[in-house]
Amino acid sequence: MTSTIVPEQPEQAAPVRRLGDRVFSGMSTSAAITILLVLAGVAIFLTVEGIPGMVASPDEVKSGQHFLPYVWPLVFGTLLAAFLALIMSVPVAIGVALYISHYAPRRLAAVMGYLIDLLAAVPSVVYGLWGIGFLAGQLVPAYEWLHAHLGFLPFFSGEPSATGRTIFTASLVLAVMILPIMTAICREIFLQTPRLHEEAALALGATRWEMTRMAVFPYARSGIVSAAMLGLGRALGETMAVAMVLSASGVVTFNLISSTNPSTIAANIALSFKEASGLSVNALIASGLVLFVITFAVNFAARLIVDRRKEFSGAN
Repeated sequence: MTSTIVPEQPEQAAPVRRLGDRVFSGMSTSAAITILLVLAGVAIFLTVEGIPGMVASPDEVKSGQHFLPYVWPLVFGTLLAAFLALIMSVPVAIGVALYISHYAPRRLAAVMGYLIDLLAAVPSVVYGLWGIGFLAGQLVPAYEWLHAHLGFLPFFSGEPSATGRTIFTASLVLAVMILPIMTAICREIFLQTPRLHEEAALALGATRWEMTRMAVFPYARSGIVSAAMLGLGRALGETMAVAMVLSASGVVTFNLISSTNPSTIAANIALSFKEASGLSVNALIASGLVLFVITFAVNFAARLIVDRRKEFSGAN
């Protein structure tokens, strides 16, 4: 019997890392560590400074309440305004992004893309001035109509606001603010859909909408969720626009058109911090810690959703 001699495989040399690769890797690692350290520092500061406000007695703080009864209406108002803004802005953002990426002529799509990017750079105080100076007054007739025809619903019961400075107006301003961010992200995700997937759907006889539904949306599903959660995080932490537009009363109510409205955590901190002193400052910092936890939980949940949907999307 003849034996076959298998030649030995030469050992593969370790890849040589160039100086530029080592510098870039070090800078990237340093940036990631810096972000984690800043995040940890913020969390530690809020926790250390907020605990005295959480355990303070009612006569030691300006609100005259224990921390939970004090912060609960603020949490409710924050979540209500943010989710209303998200419900109104997500369909519009998807529609605008889809039009820019797949339906609009090339020149028009480029102009609209530039405008969307410019809207994302407008300061929040400008949106607040627009909301209080123009939008609130224009919505008063609509609030009166809703009360007259749909007053049997808890959302539109009670006397409508004569100034238009309601939680719904603030949510509408937030929706306009987060719309450019979500539209820009969705547009880039839609443009990354493999061209072969789209052409294959069209070749099989699909209409433009069927191609979008079967090829574009499955590929972009995780990106749409990420854009929505990024917009939600922006809406949760928005301060000046809400503080300028909302006429807050610090209550828990589902009425969207009356002058009795819940406030948000960020707006309450901005309006109350100047006059606060002693443990009242710690109570405001503690409410900031609650907002920090809510925002972290929302982004963590979004990451879980995106990771779970990856295996079902066409992105892999």
